[in-house]
Amino acid sequence: MSPFFLMSLLFGLTVGQAASLCAPSEYTIHVEKQECAYCLAINTTICAGFCMTRDSNGKKLLLKSALSQNVCTYKEMLYRTALIPGCPHHTIPYYSYPVAVSCKCGKCNTDYSDCVRERVRTNYCTKPQKLCNM
Repeated sequence: MSPFFLMSLLFGLTVGQAASLCAPSEYTIHVEKQECAYCLAINTTICAGFCMTRDSNGKKLLLKSALSQNVCTYKEMLYRTALIPGCPHHTIPYYSYPVAVSCKCGKCNTDYSDCVRERVRTNYCTKPQKLCNM
């Protein structure tokens, strides 16, 4: 291999990684149950950011494998559980949520991610709020 080819390859890999700004980002989840007296605001991390994609105008001429639509998704995550305050005894007062440890650009896995963003849903409390810093 020529030195020019190796330098071009190294530059391409470096720029590709730098251009993909996918990383854990702080996010607040608001959780409430109808039976409980309070809404819980949980500070956690999610995967967010920009991933390089390839999309061609000539889609019909290319194989599907040549088109790449990557999203910022979990590489490594763990689950934590929070206690929602003010719940009666007959109600399960726990809520489990994901915490992003590391992220990657890749295909969206519907086993643990919602791959469609719904704009109708809002993230707010309708009851008095308690803060949970995990």
